[in-house]
Amino acid sequence: MSAPNVRAALEELERSHPELYRSVCDETGAVRRHIGLFVNKHHLRDRDGLDTALAPGDVLTILPAVSGG
Repeated sequence: MSAPNVRAALEELERSHPELYRSVCDETGAVRRHIGLFVNKHHLRDRDGLDTALAPGDVLTILPAVSGG
């Protein structure tokens, strides 16, 4: 998939895999609290959020939080 930024990548995810998208984003389009998004090794909170630009070869990782004992 090719997208100019993370927001566009999530929009493409919504079109191609709506069930997965609903696990990542809520009904308002916001990323759910327990989901971490990373571009390469950098968390989006340390970059430009959903407006973080993507370049060819970048890897967008969707990582659900894991907790328990």
